[in-house]
Amino acid sequence: MLNILILAAGKSSRMRGRDKLAEVVEGAPLLRTMAQRALGTGFPVCVVLAPHDTTRHKMISDLPIATIIAKDAARGMAHSLAAGVAALPETCTAAMVVLADMPELTAPDLAHLATEWAHLPDDSILQATSEDGRPGHPVIFPNTVFDDLTELTGDQGAKSVIATSRDVLHRIPLAGQHAVLDLDTPEAWDSWHRTQSSTE
Repeated sequence: MLNILILAAGKSSRMRGRDKLAEVVEGAPLLRTMAQRALGTGFPVCVVLAPHDTTRHKMISDLPIATIIAKDAARGMAHSLAAGVAALPETCTAAMVVLADMPELTAPDLAHLATEWAHLPDDSILQATSEDGRPGHPVIFPNTVFDDLTELTGDQGAKSVIATSRDVLHRIPLAGQHAVLDLDTPEAWDSWHRTQSSTE
């Protein structure tokens, strides 16, 4: 069974006091919107949070998802990923790793990637790209690399695992910049909100 693993334990350190996962997207905090999009695929959803992050937990506490606490989240993204993968159920055959701060990633995008992965060999890694081919997220990892993922450290995510798995790596383009657009500063968010308002 494919599980969706949303990484939401980052500190929003470049937001100067604002929490990017609290930015309103589709009428709700981004983290809640992303969790609802993931749930829309029909697959089980887990969200990785930092210790004592009650604010983000409240955003999703009433949703039918599992929460995982990454006790070493402050040490970098890899620690959040490792904690999330380690907590997946034994029935999980693959994990779709989704970054919570990608507001243009849609439920149909996630469903499309899951469908594409289902037609690949069981040991395949699938990575989403932008429409013009830039590697991004989500990434689907088979359980054959879960041990490697749980041993990751630092803030580079799973780049090393992907780099050593080129023979089983498949890249799937998503529309526009859905797979690569993340917003890390107040200015970037304000600009994005203005763009959304002008298209409504």
